[in-house]
Amino acid sequence: MFTTKANAIFQEAINTYHIINTVDQEFLNPYSKDEDLLGHLLYRKCWIDTVQWHYEDIIRDPQIDPVAALTLKRKIDASNQDRTDMVEYIDSYFLEQYKDITPNPDATINTESPAWGVDRLSILALKVYHMEEEATREDATDAHRAACQTKLDILLEQRVDLSTAIDTLLQDIESGKKYMKVYKQMKMYNDDELNPVLRSQK
Repeated sequence: MFTTKANAIFQEAINTYHIINTVDQEFLNPYSKDEDLLGHLLYRKCWIDTVQWHYEDIIRDPQIDPVAALTLKRKIDASNQDRTDMVEYIDSYFLEQYKDITPNPDATINTESPAWGVDRLSILALKVYHMEEEATREDATDAHRAACQTKLDILLEQRVDLSTAIDTLLQDIESGKKYMKVYKQMKMYNDDELNPVLRSQK
């Protein structure tokens, strides 16, 4: 199943990040895009999500310097654009994978493309990792650990359900029951022609 590979790669990326555990560390992709393009894309996607997760932690520090916060906000904006780009790269991979499939006459389209499901799966892997940290944190109260374990159990169930849904979608596309149609996100706030504030600076 596709999600067996995806979940394993997401766990690998998250574990590797937390060895050094800093947003400024060097990124090294262990998956060659020539030998395993899908693995390469999935690892990069989860790394972006992991760094952004920690950006979001840092910017919520009530004592953060306003200038540093603005710099970090710019990094979060850039990270969001990278995240969207990676989703589109992964969808392009699937489009190529299934380009020779002829949809059935009664084939339907899904509410989201496969890669946006993968996006949610990557974020879910981060939620699982950090909720498990809280559920086993030795300096936390028993009540805190118990509450976090309950949440962790739900997240793990959600991961099973989401993984099943993604695998089913890919199987349906492969069998012609569903078809892919990908829309570029066409984000406007980073475009100096579409964002009126940026346009006014030109």
